[in-house]
Amino acid sequence: MSIAIADEGGVRRVTVLNHAKLNTVNTPILEALAGAFAVDEATRAVVLAGEGERAFIGGADIAEMGAIASPEAARAFIRRIHAVNAAIRACPVPVIARIQGWCLGAGLEIAAACDLRVAGDRAKFGMPEVRVGLPSVVEAALLPNLIGWGRTRRLLLLAETLDAATAESWGLVERVVPQAALDAALDEWLHLLGEAGPRAIRDQKALISRWEELGLDAAIQAGVDSFGRAFATDEPRRMLGAFLARKR
Repeated sequence: MSIAIADEGGVRRVTVLNHAKLNTVNTPILEALAGAFAVDEATRAVVLAGEGERAFIGGADIAEMGAIASPEAARAFIRRIHAVNAAIRACPVPVIARIQGWCLGAGLEIAAACDLRVAGDRAKFGMPEVRVGLPSVVEAALLPNLIGWGRTRRLLLLAETLDAATAESWGLVERVVPQAALDAALDEWLHLLGEAGPRAIRDQKALISRWEELGLDAAIQAGVDSFGRAFATDEPRRMLGAFLARKR
């Protein structure tokens, strides 16, 4: 089995199962992951993790990449990584990366595609592709919006390894906690998501995705439209009414 999927209490947990190789991703794992983020209406959030505590995802499988024999085969392989990231970004609910240990290369691109990232304090981050003769590609393009252009150049050109504290200060992850508290911190976020309106959370994720692509005026108008559509359901009235009742 290349991944594990467990659904419970409105949360889908997706785990990469390749602990012996630092959860590096190969074609079978990538193909399984690409289908793991299609969720039903009962799902409120998805958690993506790696098996064990040594790595979140330690990159793409070096042996498989070393066997690539043509530019066409290279494009096919990297498109499989992109397909996973596209599935994460298209997932209608928030996807949270639970990051422990190594988060490298394709693993960092996958983490960047997630909506939120929480890391243990022993996590390590890097984009080492140039050290093996390759550029960092596909969802590495998300990094400038997360950490800025200068830090993106530093991360990709120098191939430095960042510790968790630096990753948090750069904005590469949203929260760092002691490794033993990682699941508790994750549960805090899941609790907050569970308290929100399920339709509102889905609408908010979709709107944030549109903001990434639109100019300011169009992004504001998209927000106006999204706000209006929210009242096509009873969720705002019901939740606003409950809030006012508590205040009374």
